[in-house]
Amino acid sequence: MPDKINRVVLAYSGGLDTSVILKWLQQTYACEVVTFTADLGQGEELGPAQRTAALMGVRPEHIFIDDLREEFVADYVFPMMRANALYEGLYLLGTSIARPLIAKRQVEIASAVGADAVAHGATGKGNDQVRFELGYYALAPDIKVIAPWREWDLTSRTALIEFAEKNQIPVPTDKRGESPFSTDANLLHTSSEGKVLEDPWQEVPGYIYSRTDDLLAAPDRPEEITIEFKGGDAVAVNGEALSPAALLTKLNALGKRHGIGRLDLVENRFVGMKSRGMYETPGGTIYHAAHRAIEQLTLDRGAAHLKDELMPRYAELIYNGLWFSPEREMLQAAIDHSQAMVDGTVRMKLYKGAVHITGRKSPNSLYSETVVTFEDDGGAYDQRDAEGFIKLNALRLRLLGRRDRA
Repeated sequence: MPDKINRVVLAYSGGLDTSVILKWLQQTYACEVVTFTADLGQGEELGPAQRTAALMGVRPEHIFIDDLREEFVADYVFPMMRANALYEGLYLLGTSIARPLIAKRQVEIASAVGADAVAHGATGKGNDQVRFELGYYALAPDIKVIAPWREWDLTSRTALIEFAEKNQIPVPTDKRGESPFSTDANLLHTSSEGKVLEDPWQEVPGYIYSRTDDLLAAPDRPEEITIEFKGGDAVAVNGEALSPAALLTKLNALGKRHGIGRLDLVENRFVGMKSRGMYETPGGTIYHAAHRAIEQLTLDRGAAHLKDELMPRYAELIYNGLWFSPEREMLQAAIDHSQAMVDGTVRMKLYKGAVHITGRKSPNSLYSETVVTFEDDGGAYDQRDAEGFIKLNALRLRLLGRRDRA
């Protein structure tokens, strides 16, 4: 017999899987279900989720649909971008960075409605189960977690549809039969996995792409834009001040038009297996390039190189679901400290899937044209100093050379 649960908060999309989970929770645990749908800018109409939840007996006051777009970008995406985070050198962590916010809000709702459990629809093979549950336990150590995919015997899409039909759960026409691939979307990216993408030798079919235009259809002339930064965060595009979510939305539109941000990746999941996914991160790809460009002017060499050393560890923590861990917070404090003087403007051209930096300027620039020039620098740099510098750095190499060649 399952544990006695009185009320559970379900992370609910309104789709087939989570609707089946909703009914399964009601039947298996004989409990009241509270649904929580997060608007993270996934671009879907969320009204159907509300209607389906109501149809399945969820009380109106227990149907939560929260607009979290600004919080998502300001408090999660932007801090991650300050670190220039890339998992395995390529992945901009679009799915990973959304999970801690969903977990946080889910736990808050559970506390507000007096729920004694939370539930999610992540499978037992993926990373998301880890990300959700590490978030839950970090914020509510004694919460009960229900993961239906690790408990039930509905092991195929056919079984899900049969369960749905038996329980009068609406099944959209496009959900019947085997789904060709699965997707996850938010304001930062769209990811696609499974079925037609499972063979890493096969090229990603064109119909998979939803956030980026085909390069053949992209404009034949580059588009020049500027991005302004303050304290390490972007604050304006083309001179227009924008909120974090509005700014990322603007960059997404620009990136889409020019086919920017596609990534075909075979990655190492935290649970141990390799998986192949296709990620589209148009605005994030532009943002990442611009942030690195403004740091080139404003960060000291030691700080910049240390950030690059810390970044893989930081990215791995986010990928593995450890956003609320003390080590991630420690790294964040160091990263944020480095951003105090990261102000200025980056100019770039967008063209046929690529981002080309064409200029950068900052009131806090460490770049000195006087020092670096090949022309007469008026004594700003004494080239004779280089001889002693080189000999001191060569001392150990010379000693090694004398010994090993003796």
